[in-house]
Amino acid sequence: MLKSRTKILFIMLTCFVSLKAQTVLTIDEAIKTAFENSPDIRRSILNLERSQESLNAQNAALKSKFQLDLAPFEYSKNRQFFDFTSSWYTSENKTSGGTFSIVQPIVWTDGTLSINNNFEYRDSYSDNNSDNSKSFSNNLYLRFDQPLFTYNRTKIALSELELDLENSSLSYAIQKLNIEKNVSESFYSLFRQRLSLQIANEEYESQKSNYALTQNKVDAGILSQDERYQAELNMLNSEMSLKNAEVTLQNQYDQFKQLVGIPIDEEIDIIADISYRHYDVDLTKAIQSGITKRMELRQREIDVENSQFNLIKTSATNEFYGNLRLAVGLIGTDSDLANIYDTPTNNQDFSMTFSIPLFDWGERSSRIKASEKTIESSKINFDDQKNSILVSIRSVYRNIQNMENQIKISEISQRNAQLSYDINLERYSNGDLTSIDLQGFQQQLSEAKMTKVQSLINYKLELLNMKIQSLYDFEKNSPVVSDIKYIKE
Repeated sequence: MLKSRTKILFIMLTCFVSLKAQTVLTIDEAIKTAFENSPDIRRSILNLERSQESLNAQNAALKSKFQLDLAPFEYSKNRQFFDFTSSWYTSENKTSGGTFSIVQPIVWTDGTLSINNNFEYRDSYSDNNSDNSKSFSNNLYLRFDQPLFTYNRTKIALSELELDLENSSLSYAIQKLNIEKNVSESFYSLFRQRLSLQIANEEYESQKSNYALTQNKVDAGILSQDERYQAELNMLNSEMSLKNAEVTLQNQYDQFKQLVGIPIDEEIDIIADISYRHYDVDLTKAIQSGITKRMELRQREIDVENSQFNLIKTSATNEFYGNLRLAVGLIGTDSDLANIYDTPTNNQDFSMTFSIPLFDWGERSSRIKASEKTIESSKINFDDQKNSILVSIRSVYRNIQNMENQIKISEISQRNAQLSYDINLERYSNGDLTSIDLQGFQQQLSEAKMTKVQSLINYKLELLNMKIQSLYDFEKNSPVVSDIKYIKE
C-alpha cells in the first residue's frame, strides 16, 4: 500500500514539474515575444538607431565648432635667387605657433561665420642680412564665407537625414505589423495541426474499436474473414495518419519557436480562442483609414521628396555659381610680446569669385532629364500603391463576408456529418454496413471538423488582415495607433 502511494505521489510530482517547465502562450504573448526576439525587428531597430544617430551628428555639425591647431616647431633652410639684386642668398626660418578658431555654419544661407586667432613666434636669418629677425605676431580676424547662385547644401543634407529617419520609423512600424501577421498565421496553423492530431487520434481510437468489434463478429461467424482484414487495414492506415500528424506537429512547433525567437529545446504549448463572433466591418471606414494612414503611402511620398532633392543636386552639375568672402581683423607684430598690439594694423579681405561653365556637351541637360524621369516614376509608384491599398481592402472585405457564410455552412456540415456517422456506426454494429463504407463516413466527419476549424481560423486571419490593410481594428472598433517615434537620447 505504501509503495503504491509513493508511486502515485512520484507520478503527480513528475507531471507537476513537467507542466511547470512548459511555457504556455496565447497569441498576444506569442506576438509580444516575437517583437522582443525577432531578428527582423532587431534589424529594423538597428536601422532606426542608425538613422537617428546620423541626424544627431548632422545637428551637432550645425553648432559652433571649436578648434585649436598647433605647430609647436617648424624649421626651414632654403637657397633662393633674388631678382632685384641678381644674387643668390640663403634664408633660415624657425617658427612656432597655433590657431584657435570658432566656426559657426549658417543653415539659412549655407554660409560660414568664423572667428580666428593666429599667434606665431618667428626667428629668421638671411645671409644678405647679418642680423637675426625675431618677432611675435598675433592675427585676430572675423571671416564670412557665402556661396552664391547655388542651392543650400546644408538644408538639403539635413532634410534628407530627417526623411531617412522618418522612413526608418515607418519601416519599423510596418515590420511590426508583418511580424504580427506572420506569427498569427503560424500560431493558428500550429493550433490547426494540433487539432488535426486530436482528430487523427479520435479516428484511430474509433478504428481500433471497430476492428475489435469486427474481429468478434468474424470469430462468431457473423462476418466474413475479409471484413476483418479490411477493418485491420483501416486501423493501420489511421495509425499511420496519427504518426504523421505527430511528426508534422513537432516540426511546426520547431518552426513556430524559430519564428517567435524561443529556444528550440524549450517546451511550449499554445492556447487559442477561435470561437465565432460577428464584427461589423465598414468598407467605407476601412478605405478612408487605409488611404489616410497607411505608412507605405508616406514612404512613397518620401521617395518623391528624395527624388526632388536629387533633381536639385543634379541641376548643380556644371552650374554657374559664385563665392563671397569677407574678413576683417587686427594684426600686431613686435619683438617684445608685451608690446605686440602697440601699433596694430587693420586687416581687410574681400573677394568675390564666379565659376562660369561655357560648354558641357549637354551633360547637365541630360542629367536633369534623367532626374525628372525618376520623379515621374516615384509619383507613379505612389498612385499604384494607393490603388493597391484600395484593391486589398476591398478584397479582404469580400473575404470576410464570404468567411462568415462558410462558417455557417461548416457548422451545419459538421453537425450532419456527425449525425450521419452515428447512424452508420449503428448500422455497422448491426452488420448492415461494411468497414470500407464506415471508413468513408469517418473520414467525412474528420474533414467536416477540420473544415469548420479552418473556416474559423480563416475568419480570424482575415480580420487581422483588414486591421493591417486599413490600420483600423474592427474587433476593438478603434484605429491602430502605430508607434512611429524617433529614438530619443
